[in-house]
Amino acid sequence: MTLVDTLYTLTLNPPLLLCLVLAISLVESLALVGLLVPGVVLITAAASLAGHQDIALAWLIGAAFIGAILGDGISFALGFKHREQVTQRWPLSQHPEWLAHGTRFFKRYGVWSVFIGRFVGPVRPIIPLVAGMMLMPTRTFLWANLSSAALWAPAYVLPGYLLGRAWQQHLNLPPGLETALLILGAITIVLAVIFSWGRHQASRHGKLYQAIVVSVRRLPPLRRPWLAMSQSGDVPLASLLLLVIAVGSLSGWTLLVIGHDTPLEMDLFVQHLATQLQSDISDTVGNLLARIGDTLGIIVLMLPWALWMLISQRWDALLHWCGALGGVALLNTLGKALFERARPDTPDYLMSSYSYPSAHTSTAVVLFGLTAAFVAAEMPRQKRFWAYWVALALALPMALSRLVIGVHWFSDLVGGALLGLVVCALTRLYWQQHPRRSLCPCPWRLLSMASLILISARVGLLPPV
Repeated sequence: MTLVDTLYTLTLNPPLLLCLVLAISLVESLALVGLLVPGVVLITAAASLAGHQDIALAWLIGAAFIGAILGDGISFALGFKHREQVTQRWPLSQHPEWLAHGTRFFKRYGVWSVFIGRFVGPVRPIIPLVAGMMLMPTRTFLWANLSSAALWAPAYVLPGYLLGRAWQQHLNLPPGLETALLILGAITIVLAVIFSWGRHQASRHGKLYQAIVVSVRRLPPLRRPWLAMSQSGDVPLASLLLLVIAVGSLSGWTLLVIGHDTPLEMDLFVQHLATQLQSDISDTVGNLLARIGDTLGIIVLMLPWALWMLISQRWDALLHWCGALGGVALLNTLGKALFERARPDTPDYLMSSYSYPSAHTSTAVVLFGLTAAFVAAEMPRQKRFWAYWVALALALPMALSRLVIGVHWFSDLVGGALLGLVVCALTRLYWQQHPRRSLCPCPWRLLSMASLILISARVGLLPPV
């Protein structure tokens, strides 16, 4: 049995699915964690998978009911017993507005806040914590917790369950797609949460940063390099960690890929799913993204912004952007020539090009990742994560489109993404070496419109490069 078969069997195991629904319901209701996890999406996916496998609906609703009760109960207990310490811990220490919003909601609705809050997205994971901190009577909370969970569980489980019972018959989806989507979604969410937490810990106010500062002060040989790096302000610890992790991951992943003369098992599994999903619409979207993400597409996207940097005499920013995009293009060319990995399918315009790593993926990661980093630097610290989520939402379709049109293996995308992160980290480290003037004000609406017009012309008039 292959690794993919094992994952498929485990994921479709009814007891494991019930435990998964219980865990998602618990985490989605858990204090603060629920703000970072898209519980509605996950529980709908898990319920859909359960419906597809004809798992008894009563068991599924029961699992969601228990998880919801446990999540709110743990949150209430945390607020009740540790109300003073909770406000000093991340993320509430960095986002006091979350607690303030929950407190206003609690004061407005009183006893009913726990019941109503179960169904109100922004305050759902906060209200039980606030109720505990406000010393709500335990019996009152228990009544609100049980009654709201009894309504919440079927309301959230039934739509996904119904979808699961109907989708195979009406949509004719390939076997294993639901498993792959569930695994991909879980991996994406876990990595996003880890990245968000790690980025905070590596900032000046994070524990990791403070611990390193204390260690450096105790080691004289490290003081001078640390002071040299910190001459422009904070030491770019987040960029350093990203570089170390990305280089290590890229090296290990590349060794795994070149160690196989044939595609990896996961490559074949994902290729099979992508083949089953191919249609006229998917081919059109894939070819559209191919034109946007190729060399000419990136040039026309960046042209208005480059002209603005020239006019504004921001030579430093222009050189860093040119270095990043030129560097990733050079590394992609060297990687393809060095590893000479054959593509699953090679259209005429790619006859002289190899597969690993994916240039579209690495370039998209550099383009959107660096944009997110520069934009986030101009935003309040509490809202910076939105820039990175938008970058992820833009880069992911660009990468997945390469699977749909059949010109890359899945492992090519992973290698391309890691390579893009390496270039992003290096660029940010060079940028942070010296104090820099803010890039604001920037006529971003005008520049975005110009990029949209140019890329539309490129897509409509010229073939892929």
